[in-house]
Amino acid sequence: MALVIQGNKRVLMGRDSHFLSPGDLMLITADVPTVSQITQASAGAPYYSLVLELDQAVIEQLVVEVNVAAGAQTPPLTIEPTDPDVADTAWRLVRLLDNPTAVTILQAQLIREMHYWLLAGRHGPSIRNLGVAGSRVQRVSRAVALIRAEYDQPLRVERLAEAAGMSASSLHQHFRSLTSLSPLQFQKQLRLIEARRRMLNEGASASDAAYSVGYESVPQFTREYGRMFGAPPARDIRRAKTRIAPAD
Repeated sequence: MALVIQGNKRVLMGRDSHFLSPGDLMLITADVPTVSQITQASAGAPYYSLVLELDQAVIEQLVVEVNVAAGAQTPPLTIEPTDPDVADTAWRLVRLLDNPTAVTILQAQLIREMHYWLLAGRHGPSIRNLGVAGSRVQRVSRAVALIRAEYDQPLRVERLAEAAGMSASSLHQHFRSLTSLSPLQFQKQLRLIEARRRMLNEGASASDAAYSVGYESVPQFTREYGRMFGAPPARDIRRAKTRIAPAD
C-alpha cells in the first residue's frame, strides 16, 4: 500500500495510467509489473508517501479471527480515498520515528492494526482473498514468483501450472483474472521494465539490454518497447534523462 501525503504520482500498469494525489491510497494486491513517476514535487514541497508492504501472515491471521469469507475478484491495483482509521494508524506509525525505543515495542501492533483497518474498510474486498489459504490468489502467486525469478528464460506454461497446482488452462484463466495479463504478457513487461532500467541507470545499449533480459531479436524488442513506453528505446531514454537532469 502507498498513502500519498504530499505531491502527485502517476503509476503505469501495462497501458493503463493511474494517478494519485494527497489523501489517496493505492493498494496493489497482485505482484504486477508497474512503472511509477512523480508528477508534482518541488524543493519546497517534496513528494511524500507512506509505503507499507502487506504482510501475508498478518492478513491470514486476521481473516481467520474476523471470519470473513473470500470475496469477488478485484483489480490488482486500486486507488481509493484513505479511510480515516487507516490515516490515523498511519500517522501514529510515522510518529514512532521520533522515538526509536517505542519502535521495537509498538511497531508490530500498529502494523497489525493497519492491516485490520484495511481489511475492515473500503479496501477490504481487495485484500481479503490474500488471507484465504489455498485461494486462487496464493496459488497464482507461486507462478508469479517463478516468472519473476526466471523472467529472462524461456517461459514454460506447464512448469508454471505445476508450481500453482493448476491445469494450464485454469492457470491462464486465473492468472489473467488476478493480474489483468497472461503469463507471457507478464513476462514481457518484466523484461521491458528491466531493460529500461539497465539503459537508464547503467548506460546499456538497446541491443545489450534486449539480450540481457532474454530477447533474441532486437527489432522485436524495439517494437514491443515502443508499444509499452510510447517511443523507441533510444528516444525514450533521451527523453527520460532530460526530465531527470538537474537544472543549471
